Amino acid sequence: MPHARYGRCVMIVAGEASGDLHGARLVRAMRQRDDRLFFCGIGGKSMASEGVRILFDAHRLSVVGITEVMSRLPDIFRGISIARSALKTLRPDLLILIDFPDFNLHLAAHARKLGVPVLYYIGPQVWAWRPGRVRTLKKRVDHMAVILPFEAEFYRNNGIMATFVGHPLLDSGLSSQTAPVLKARQQAVGLLPGSRNAEIIRHLPLMLDAARRLNQRIPGIRFLVSRAPTAESGHIQELVRPYASEIDVRIVSGGVENVLQNVRLAVAVSGTVTLEAALCQTPTIIVYRVSPLSYRLGKALIRVPHIGLANLIAGKTVAAELIQDAATAESIADLAAAKLADLTMLEAESVELGGIRERLGGPGASDRTAQIALDMLTSGKKRLQ
Repeated sequence: MPHARYGRCVMIVAGEASGDLHGARLVRAMRQRDDRLFFCGIGGKSMASEGVRILFDAHRLSVVGITEVMSRLPDIFRGISIARSALKTLRPDLLILIDFPDFNLHLAAHARKLGVPVLYYIGPQVWAWRPGRVRTLKKRVDHMAVILPFEAEFYRNNGIMATFVGHPLLDSGLSSQTAPVLKARQQAVGLLPGSRNAEIIRHLPLMLDAARRLNQRIPGIRFLVSRAPTAESGHIQELVRPYASEIDVRIVSGGVENVLQNVRLAVAVSGTVTLEAALCQTPTIIVYRVSPLSYRLGKALIRVPHIGLANLIAGKTVAAELIQDAATAESIADLAAAKLADLTMLEAESVELGGIRERLGGPGASDRTAQIALDMLTSGKKRLQ
């Protein structure tokens, strides 16, 4: 329960590592405007460090794939139950949802019944797949704070109040860094297997096998494996160990830019990290594999020609995509070898990636979203049930 010294109550829900980080920045920006706000909700270490009362650890909810979610159902139901109970007990002045749509849209429905206003930050990509959720969003969400330049118009055309706030990655410092030109970087390839354990298990052995094959064509080439803060170091070391005698490979912790700014090419799982690669102007091969059933279901629902965020923003292919059956160790090694053999082509790709930054609205997404949230709180009226 909020302490007496606090004013209004804000419940914030982020179900993944990236959402936890974006949520922490948003909380900090809101507190700079009003230090009497009480925050509680679902998140991880980043939000907890900003003083959010964590009701359920987001790490227990993170999962990828339509069929893979089955293994996490007990935790998901537990998290929903705790969040619903908190909504009913606290009746917060505002509910802020960050990404994680299937979980968060369920909470939005419960908030609707209780008359709690809802701000959705980093909303579902309904323009890409499952367009029927637009109607759900219209019924359950009061305002969308969107992070891709074409999203605001899409939502507004569907009768949903939306504001383009810019991409929160630009608040991380990547926007102020100048990426070294490729020829100044070492002859190395970055391997970015994701932040979730399931992603890493599925993709890192594939990437390492491709690295082994690539090393046979370019002897002595180095490989840097990025370890996300949420990934278990020992687990990654165990996956890397069988290849350590065949290739020059090193695990790099900390921000992914520590890898991206020191390699000429990256092999990365589809997701936010591919946009980080674009901001570092690092040419990238995007790979992604899920269970066969998840892939078939997803392919039937997806309505866009690309899955890479940089490609979607650019409206064309600026990063190669190898998805599902196309993502083999041999195909990754073949494509990587062809790219590394032509530094002029790689430099041209790097220059083209530099245009992505300009489309993302500049730094300040957290501040702009914080202002929307404070405006919703200042209105002082919970919506009618």
